[in-house]
Amino acid sequence: MQFEVTILGSNAAIPAHGRFPSAQVLNYNGEVFLIDCGEGSQFRMNDFSIKRARLNNIFISHLHGDHYYGLIGLLNSFHLNWRENPLHIYGPSGLEEIVNVHLKHSRTELRYKIHFHPIVADVPTIVYDDNTLTVETIILNHRLPTTGYLFKEKKYLRKILADKILQYEIPHNLINEIKAGADFTDNTGKIIPNQELTVDSVPPRSYAYCSDTCYTENFVEQIRGVNLLYHEATFVHEHEARAMETFHTTSKQAGNIARLAEVDKLIVGHFSARYANLDTLLSETREVFADSYLAIEGTTFAIESSVAV
Repeated sequence: MQFEVTILGSNAAIPAHGRFPSAQVLNYNGEVFLIDCGEGSQFRMNDFSIKRARLNNIFISHLHGDHYYGLIGLLNSFHLNWRENPLHIYGPSGLEEIVNVHLKHSRTELRYKIHFHPIVADVPTIVYDDNTLTVETIILNHRLPTTGYLFKEKKYLRKILADKILQYEIPHNLINEIKAGADFTDNTGKIIPNQELTVDSVPPRSYAYCSDTCYTENFVEQIRGVNLLYHEATFVHEHEARAMETFHTTSKQAGNIARLAEVDKLIVGHFSARYANLDTLLSETREVFADSYLAIEGTTFAIESSVAV
């Protein structure tokens, strides 16, 4: 099943050097999830051929403008394009008030329903749950209440072996039970253990989005072993004092979180406008965690299981 993230915006605070403010799209088997919505996000969605009709859930990390100023424009475009499907928005409680003020003073009555899901940034909470995927908040440490988001696949059923179906003449209506772990009793009354009939499926995959935060190890256990981690790295390590002052993270600090959490792969982003060239930032991150990459806009990162089956 498709599980990938596309970078729409990777800059901090203001657009600079051709980089837009924070936004990402996660595609899970055709279902589109928007993570943060900085200024210009809908333009980037057009640039990178993101199918907005499949976008039904938006996750906002906090209420600094570079993470949500693109939201009002996107909501209005949905309205002008005659959207009818309801839209779910997850984020700080003040976000609903902000959206409603804009709609009130523009005298706009949307053609579709928005369901707001207010988030309290105190303890990790599952805020989204469907048949295949959950989304859980990650509590970060920033100047405003801020949450990251942990996207986790649910565990797959076991895979039944085709030759065993034939060998034991297993009826079709029992296959799902066996995939779920049941043993099989044949026509003679012999019990065939599930371990003989099935093998493990591909391990479930996971993606952690850690937005603005000063360096903290408080969530390391929560994200341990994720297949792909996005962590802000606003400054090179030379500017660690500035990072502390603004409640942000440096390149080496982001790499250290990835190392401590034993993740498979790291993406760093939320780059300060002071850096036109990002080479130093990447090299510093890789000094600590080798499998690190820049959040270059338009790049799509596949989220892959770390164990081959």
